[in-house]
Amino acid sequence: MNGIILGILIPFLGTVAGSAFVFFMRREMNAVVQKAMLGFASGVMVAASVWSLLIPALEFGGEANSAPQLLPAAVGFLAGMAFLLLIDYATPHLHIGTSKPEGPRSHLSRTAMLMLAVTIHNLPEGMAVGVVLAGAADGGMGISTAAALAMSVGIAIQNVPEGAIVSMPMRAAGNSRWRSFLIGSLSGAVEPLGALAVIMLTAWLTPAMPYLLAFAAGAMLYVVIEELIPEASTGEHSNLGTVGFAIGFTLMMTLDVVLG
Repeated sequence: MNGIILGILIPFLGTVAGSAFVFFMRREMNAVVQKAMLGFASGVMVAASVWSLLIPALEFGGEANSAPQLLPAAVGFLAGMAFLLLIDYATPHLHIGTSKPEGPRSHLSRTAMLMLAVTIHNLPEGMAVGVVLAGAADGGMGISTAAALAMSVGIAIQNVPEGAIVSMPMRAAGNSRWRSFLIGSLSGAVEPLGALAVIMLTAWLTPAMPYLLAFAAGAMLYVVIEELIPEASTGEHSNLGTVGFAIGFTLMMTLDVVLG
């Protein structure tokens, strides 16, 4: 139980640490740093989706090279993509890292729309942490406790730049440092809530675990493809986004393989 609570809270602490950048940096985040951070977060999420979610989903209950094992992973993955596509289409928000509006028209403030964007972004991460922790607790998924904690640590590491990407624009918009820090920190609150909800759900739906693992992977990769990679690869310094992606991917892959 203590391991589950720790695994749920670690990613949130990463967001809090990133939000604290407002106490040490200028009112605006350097474009070079932002590109590198977005690329790094993308790399972590892609590696986590593959090693921590899709591969366990494919290996659930047998070999990964048969059609019965492939179907739950494929269905879950596409469902996760479709779920985030629906939320993205129906919810007014801003693209992370820019002021470009998405979704239906709204009279919400920029702060509210940015918070919605981060909520959309963090929800699949919370689900991913929750389903991996539930799989480790179940014992029949082939997911070790160390691998589950590696997933939490990896998400926490990529949440550090995410927290900064939220809090720094709040500071640049004229908010105080403490208000910007609070908004940035609260942007990660959906992750422990999402993780807890998934853990409670999987307690009664163990046979659905491969679907849930793949669903979380599809949702996370939707965020990477729709939000992070485009912002990291457009305009100047896009090569730094690529370098950040490589570092983030390698780090998360190493954590999962070594601790898994």
